[in-house]
Amino acid sequence: MTSERSFKRLVRARMDKTGESYTAARTMLLAAAEPVTPATPAPRTDEPVLATSDAEIRRRTGRGWEEWFDLLDEWGADGMTHREVARRVAELLGIEPLVWEAQAVTLSYERARGLRAVGQRADGWFAATASRTVAVPAERLFDAFADPSVRAGWLPDGRLSERAATRPRSIRFDHGGDATRVHVVIDAKGPGRSTVTVEHARLADAAEADRAKAYWRERLTELKARLEGGGTGA
Repeated sequence: MTSERSFKRLVRARMDKTGESYTAARTMLLAAAEPVTPATPAPRTDEPVLATSDAEIRRRTGRGWEEWFDLLDEWGADGMTHREVARRVAELLGIEPLVWEAQAVTLSYERARGLRAVGQRADGWFAATASRTVAVPAERLFDAFADPSVRAGWLPDGRLSERAATRPRSIRFDHGGDATRVHVVIDAKGPGRSTVTVEHARLADAAEADRAKAYWRERLTELKARLEGGGTGA
């Protein structure tokens, strides 16, 4: 581990990128990330290094980001595995290692230290997510994915093979002949409004994740237009 504290390295990296002063860079870094919940989808390739704001992580764990990073530096966490760090954070908080707080602290530290790329999962694979809110009931949105004939109307080049489904909340697919997986989660926002989130997982690298993200954003935009416009096949 280098002698410079991890959080300071993160602030200086932002200074180099934006030209801000140290104080301005630190302030923006701590405030920029939006609070997230345990139900938040897997990390995106364009998300901030920090999993949430300083105020939110302090509310949920009793420590701010600078305190956490200093503590993990003192532990020598940059020489530990993800599982070891998450377990130690969890023990300190009195929670299980897979609970959001333990994972958020561990992943944010690993990204800041350059031990993990943004968007890279603990298993080494990358993932991309995209979501849209559509003015239709959850059942109809579910059918747009589950029914192959309907799906072909907005995903003509899609190579999805259903693995498991829980109607109308989620569907898991194999993707074509490759090793990647697609997980669809549908959240009903009311009788006529729902949000769909697509996670494309087990991607090889950040570039592939970026391509997948752009692809799913485009396809979900098409799906939204078809469903809300009453297009044929949807």
